[in-house]
Amino acid sequence: MSDGKITIRDNGPYVIDMPAEIVDTEGKSWSDDTKRRIFLCRCGKSENKPYCDGAHRTINFESKISEG
Repeated sequence: MSDGKITIRDNGPYVIDMPAEIVDTEGKSWSDDTKRRIFLCRCGKSENKPYCDGAHRTINFESKISEG
């Protein structure tokens, strides 16, 4: 499997450019080979966890990623 890329969007989700392997806390692994990009929730309010459903916009989630 090739390495994917993870981008953290300010005030938004993790953006994962596939292919990438996703592993939960129990060691269960999955990937979605049908998509080129997936969005994972960072705000904790998505009704479709672990995927982002845009809830961060309605709760005014704020998280800026700074370098350094």
